[in-house]
Order: sequence, then structure tokens, then C-alpha cells
Amino acid sequence: MLDELPIPPQIIVFTFFIAIAIITLIIRMRAVKRPTSVKKILIPPLGMSTGFVMFLYPKTQIPLSWAILAFMTGAIFLAIPLIKTSQFQIINNDIYLKPSKAFFFLLIFLLIVRLSLHTYIEQYISLYQTAGLFFTLAFGMLLPWRIAMYFQYKKFSQQLRGNQTH
Repeated sequence: MLDELPIPPQIIVFTFFIAIAIITLIIRMRAVKRPTSVKKILIPPLGMSTGFVMFLYPKTQIPLSWAILAFMTGAIFLAIPLIKTSQFQIINNDIYLKPSKAFFFLLIFLLIVRLSLHTYIEQYISLYQTAGLFFTLAFGMLLPWRIAMYFQYKKFSQQLRGNQTH
């Protein structure tokens, strides 16, 4: 299917990654201007989890050991820097994400690492399996990051409630 396209699939994937990175940066920059909520924190991993349906397509299936390794790599090496650069603050009795220049540069760095790894790995496995592998890696990054944000948000929320009762 992808082999029949007039444009090489690698260019499509590269363009897709760049577009997602730009959209993520725009969303993140806008997010610091509005209060956050539990819903805004937890909807992205719930929405992304629907992507696991791709594994129903046999060409995208990867060995379970690869999936575990990809998820753990995302959780350990990619989520931790995101967790450290995603902090909250209270402004006028609302909880906001703190603006962070480090987060911007971290996303650019992660994009470069991800594209480099993607290009390298697709030499050894199919483009479909590479997509499945990197989806699992991205989910491994997103889920712990958002869970950590959720717990941090809950602490700020309790602090805010404590301040309002005094």
C-alpha cells in the first residue's frame, strides 16, 4: 500500500513527525496561557491509546519484547525529562502550567532523536513495524508524563483548596 505512493513513505513519515512536533509546540505554548484541569491532563493518553488498534493490522505487529522495550525506553529516557520540565503554578486561584524554554528545546531534541532512531531502525524492519514500535515508544513517553502531571496537579489542587478554607 505505502509502496504504491508517488512520494517515498519515509518523506511522508518525516513530514508527519515535523507536523506533530509543530502542533505539540503550539498547543503547549497556548496551554500556559489558560488554567489546566484533570481533563486536559488525562485526555491525551486516553485519546492516543486508541492508536493501539493499529496492531490489529498484521503488518504493524511487533514482538511483545520489542513493545515492552519501546514502552520502557519512552517511559525512562523520554518521559523523565518531560516530567522535570512540566511544572505547575497557581495564579489567581487557578492552576497553570509554568512556561518553560527548556521544554521547547527538549521537544526539539526529542524530535531529532526520534527521527534519527526512526531512520536507523526502518533499515532493519518494515515501515509498518517501525510505526508500531515508535507509537509504543511515544505512548511510553506520554503515559508516565501525564500521570506525573496528574499527581502534581492534585497536590496543587489540594494546596489551593487549603488556601481557600483559611
